[in-house]
Amino acid sequence: MSTIVDSQIESLSLSEKKLILPFDFSQVNPASYDVRLDKEIYIESTAGERIKKELPYIMDPGEFVLGCTQEWLNIPDYMEAVFQLKSSRGREGYEHVLAGYIDPGFSGKVTLELLNVNRYRSLPLVAGMLIGQIRFMKTDQPCRVSYAEKGHYQNDTGVTLSKVNIFGVSN
Repeated sequence: MSTIVDSQIESLSLSEKKLILPFDFSQVNPASYDVRLDKEIYIESTAGERIKKELPYIMDPGEFVLGCTQEWLNIPDYMEAVFQLKSSRGREGYEHVLAGYIDPGFSGKVTLELLNVNRYRSLPLVAGMLIGQIRFMKTDQPCRVSYAEKGHYQNDTGVTLSKVNIFGVSN
């Protein structure tokens, strides 16, 4: 397995398969691509329900929010990807909670699980802010069954709540 680099990210994004949409050369890093926060989030109400909100939004210390990328990804069957928070965001107190893996064959916007780990400082969430980066890796061979055939979140167009209950069964 090998990480693809800037020239490969550009080439795959400008090809007919369009690895990243929209694509912006200024967001290409040596071995990753910066992604921006989209305009809607889900927050938790005091009753424990998820409520959809438009950005901007101020995230309180300890608050958990679901957001998503502005970018649409089209991961080929011979690649996988990982979302990672930008280091600048981490230094400010933002955290991305665990679910950053993107399977071969996935297409859609990536839902992000964001947490404010500050004890006292609130953090702004603004549409278009650089929130993270996607790192792409080639697999040793194409997968037998791609995410396009069996994924729960294929072709998600925005923030998506869990589609699987705690027993692993689709809701």
